[in-house]
Amino acid sequence: MMGFFPLVLIIGLLHSVSAVTHSLKYFYTGSTGMETFPEYVAVGIVDGKQIDYFDSVSKQNVLKQSWMEGARDEKMITDIRKGYIPVFSYRIRILMQRFNQTTGVHVVQNMYGCEWDDETGVTDGFDQHGYDGEDFIALDQKTETWIAPTQEAFITKLKWDKDTASTQGDIHYLTQECVDWLKKYVDYGRSSLMRTVPPSVSLLQKTPSSPVTCHATGFYPNRVTVTWKKDGQEQQDDVEIGESLPNSDGTFQKSVQLTVKPEEWKNHKYQCVVQVSGIKEDFIKGLTEDEIRGGPDTASNIVPIIGVLIALVVVSAVIIGVVIWKKKKSKNGFAKASSSDTDSDNSAQKT
Repeated sequence: MMGFFPLVLIIGLLHSVSAVTHSLKYFYTGSTGMETFPEYVAVGIVDGKQIDYFDSVSKQNVLKQSWMEGARDEKMITDIRKGYIPVFSYRIRILMQRFNQTTGVHVVQNMYGCEWDDETGVTDGFDQHGYDGEDFIALDQKTETWIAPTQEAFITKLKWDKDTASTQGDIHYLTQECVDWLKKYVDYGRSSLMRTVPPSVSLLQKTPSSPVTCHATGFYPNRVTVTWKKDGQEQQDDVEIGESLPNSDGTFQKSVQLTVKPEEWKNHKYQCVVQVSGIKEDFIKGLTEDEIRGGPDTASNIVPIIGVLIALVVVSAVIIGVVIWKKKKSKNGFAKASSSDTDSDNSAQKT
C-alpha cells in the first residue's frame, strides 16, 4: 500500500523532536466515478497547515492562511490550475486503460514537496505517485531514476528515465526552488508557524482489562513523540502508536495505546511521556488509579472524535489535490515533469 492515505494523515512527519523541520507539500488527487466530488483538487500544505485549495468545480484558487497574501501571484496559479483540468481526465483514462478498467471509482494521487531543517540546513525532496491507493511510481533522487513497483508503471518508468533533463529539473526544483519557497512561506507565516502550544495529556481506559490510552491533544506544532516508559525504560512491545490528527482549532492530537495487565502497572512505574518540538519541557503522566479516566462515558468519548477525524482525513485523501501537468503529453503514460522558477507550485508547471 502506498503512503498516500497515511501521508495525508501524517502531514508534517517529524525526523526528530529536537530539530525544527519545516515542510512544503502539495497533494493532488484526481478521481472518476464519484459524482459528489470534484474530479480535480489541489491543496498546498506548509508545516501541516493548509495554505490553499483549488478544485475543478469552483475553478478558483483560495488562500487558507491570511499570511499567504502577497506571497505569490494567485491569479497566475488559478489560471495554471484551470488549464490542467482536462489534462487530469486524460491521465485517468490512460491508467484505466493500463489496468484494463472500463468503469468504477478510480483515483490518481501525487504528493511532492520538500523539507528543510532550519537548524542544520539539511534539505530533502520527494515526489511520489499512486493509483487507487497503491504505489505507482516514485522519484529516487540518488540514482536520478524512477522506481516502478508494478508492471503497469514500467512503461512510465522507461519513458521518464530516458528524459534525464526533466528528471534533473525535478530534482533541482525539489532540492532548491521548493526550499526557497518554503523559507519564504515560513518567513511570511512565522508568527503562526513558529508558535508552540503545550499539550493536554490524559490517560483513558474503558474497563480495567482494556488497554490504557495516553491521549495528548491541543498541541502545536504537530512534530511530537508520545512514548510509554516502564521503570524509566521506553516500552515498544504491546504499544500501538496512532497518527497525529488535526483538531478544528489548528492544533493536533495523538494517542498511544498500551496493553498491560493491572497487576503489572500497579507493581511497576509506568509513565506516558509527551515531547513537542520547540518545547523543552516533557509532559509526563504517571499511570496510577487516580490519573485514569475510566468508564464507558470518558474512555469511549475519544473514539468517535478520532473516528470522525480519521474519516474526514481519509475523505480528504480521496479528494485532496490532483497532479497538474503542462501540455507535454504522451499517448502511453504520464507526461513527464519540468521545473519552473515562476511558481512555488511546481506541479502546475508539470507535464
